[in-house]
Amino acid sequence: MAQSPTPARSPSGNSPSGKSPSRKGLFLPYILLGTLVIAWSIGWFYIRHRAATEMDAWLAQESAAGRTWNCADRSIGGYPFRIELRCASLAFTRSDSHFTLGPVTAVVQVYQPRQGILEVGGPFHVEQGDLTADATWTSLEGSFHGAADGFVRASLVVDGAKGSVHGAGAAPIDFDTRHLEFHARPTPGRFDADGAVDTSLRVSEIRLPLADAALGNSDLADLALDATINRATTLRTGTVARELEAWRRAGGSLDLALLSLAKGERRLQAKGTLDLDAAHRPQGQLDLRAAGLEALVGQVMGQRFGAEKGALIGNLVGQLLGARRDRAGTEPGATAPNEAALKALPPLRLAEGRVTLGPFPIPNVQLPPLY
Repeated sequence: MAQSPTPARSPSGNSPSGKSPSRKGLFLPYILLGTLVIAWSIGWFYIRHRAATEMDAWLAQESAAGRTWNCADRSIGGYPFRIELRCASLAFTRSDSHFTLGPVTAVVQVYQPRQGILEVGGPFHVEQGDLTADATWTSLEGSFHGAADGFVRASLVVDGAKGSVHGAGAAPIDFDTRHLEFHARPTPGRFDADGAVDTSLRVSEIRLPLADAALGNSDLADLALDATINRATTLRTGTVARELEAWRRAGGSLDLALLSLAKGERRLQAKGTLDLDAAHRPQGQLDLRAAGLEALVGQVMGQRFGAEKGALIGNLVGQLLGARRDRAGTEPGATAPNEAALKALPPLRLAEGRVTLGPFPIPNVQLPPLY
């Protein structure tokens, strides 16, 4: 049986019908990419507009509440993946305080709007009643991880900070430090019920000339603080007096898991609970462990009981602090590990504006109301 002949192709290779194959498929990826870019751009500018609108509404709300924010030369950029707010400088004013900052940049990713990064430049100036303070730094960065019902974590890291605090009729308090870190998070299992927030502060190589003079020690100090703030969710952005009073009435307190200060051979650790009494003064009790403070305690107690009795008290405290190392299982003259050298002190009590170390009231110390 004879086969039907195969249709002959034209010399150009086209089908006998004379039609060329469609090339639209070659351009489809570019068309889709262009559509996606246009849609993303429209979405980004919409989000940018919403951010600016909500920021204006928030600023108006703050102004109506007596709190004025001024973001100089405000701009919002960051296209295509970020929303970036920039202020040439930032100022805040309310009835009891005023502060100014240098350049401020706040950044959030479009796809992670609840996570923000903050960069702040100096100088910083604040006025609070009779107190004024000025500070500068080489780097200041903050971050915030939010959640639908609160926040997950907030952090602040500062390098090379130095400044001065001035009070009416008082000598200025100068300070400088190499590194500072502060972190906060909701206390697991207690945030919803108690509004509790865990905080952690670390300050490395801080210098306080005023403390150097009092302690007779010019060594740099390291500070560590781990604490839980109960009823922290009651705190807002009102005046200090109003917010602290609302916190006190809500049963606010500060649980110190660790307060550690190391300055040369002198070291102090404390833990306990503090709150505010009806007269707005700190009250509570701290359990202390220390090393190398016997001479200082003797000097302080000598102001109340006389030099001779003060020296006796200092000697007693020295024994409590481990001046007799052999009682801790270490040969006299040997160097004991840092933790082993820390010895328990009598508890430090704050009550009715007075401070006592065990049965001994600390002379010339009267706690004033905080507000």
